[in-house]
Amino acid sequence: MNLFRRVVRLVLLGSTLVAGLVLGVAAYMARQMIRPSRRDLWASPADAGLPYEEVEFPARDGLRLSGWFIPAADSAGGPRPTIVVVHGWLWNRLGQAADSFLANVSGALPVDLLRLTHALHEAGFNVLSFDSRNHGRSAQGGPVTFGLQESNDLLGALEYLGDRGDVDETRIGAVGFSMGANTLLFALPHTERIRAAVAIQPTSPQLFGERYASDLLGPLGKPVLSLAELLYQGASHMSLSGIEPLMVVAGAGDVPVLYVQSSGDRWGSVSNVAQLAARTPGAVDPLFLDTQHRHGGYRYAVQHPELLTDFFSQHLG
Repeated sequence: MNLFRRVVRLVLLGSTLVAGLVLGVAAYMARQMIRPSRRDLWASPADAGLPYEEVEFPARDGLRLSGWFIPAADSAGGPRPTIVVVHGWLWNRLGQAADSFLANVSGALPVDLLRLTHALHEAGFNVLSFDSRNHGRSAQGGPVTFGLQESNDLLGALEYLGDRGDVDETRIGAVGFSMGANTLLFALPHTERIRAAVAIQPTSPQLFGERYASDLLGPLGKPVLSLAELLYQGASHMSLSGIEPLMVVAGAGDVPVLYVQSSGDRWGSVSNVAQLAARTPGAVDPLFLDTQHRHGGYRYAVQHPELLTDFFSQHLG
């Protein structure tokens, strides 16, 4: 009898510990989805030898956004083509430092968007890079919606560019990474200002959540995600399955869109991106990279900027 009681107590203790772990991890994940931890800027364009302006402008729904405008290297010749760079979840306009707790746990790698900005600048493009709502130095704007509400930020950035005399409004492109790629896809049906776009590893949030949780937590991933999503729904009044770029990309019109996706991405999916490309009227042949991990896809675009400069030169002139 004493042995039986000990076994029962051990089972109850183990169950309590597992339940506590699930609850704690779910609460942490929900916190990052609702009000993510911010990483302040650790560099500026001046560190890369670039001229720049500190800029602020409103999102389309009025939220204050902060960013940098970097003029093209040959900007003396009049209005220039301009590229808007849109960062991912938990990043800022500089990219990802990969030095946070979650980055360390997930095996994230640094992504240097300033390096990409430098390449675009040298190729003759103005660059506007900004912090999306809830990130960097931009204002708080409710829970993260993985591109849905963040599309107002990109639309506000485009309206800001329309007021600048050094920007050729007929030659504006945009590149988005992860959540920033979703932001781009949600914005395209609502603007004619974007003339060419590169979407680097967009994803359906429900699919991403399931694969991300499973990769990090194994069999505990499913209960953790379910509980985290319940907490998220309570704060945002929407579910991850309700945030679906597949439902909107058909409205992107004939804008040329290049999709980029890593085959070694354990959180996103080649088939998901192939579906997005198939439903996007102006999509060019998607680029599927033979790289390791999701961050291999991000870093490929930074380390091979000719992928972007050639595409934008072709479609923006």
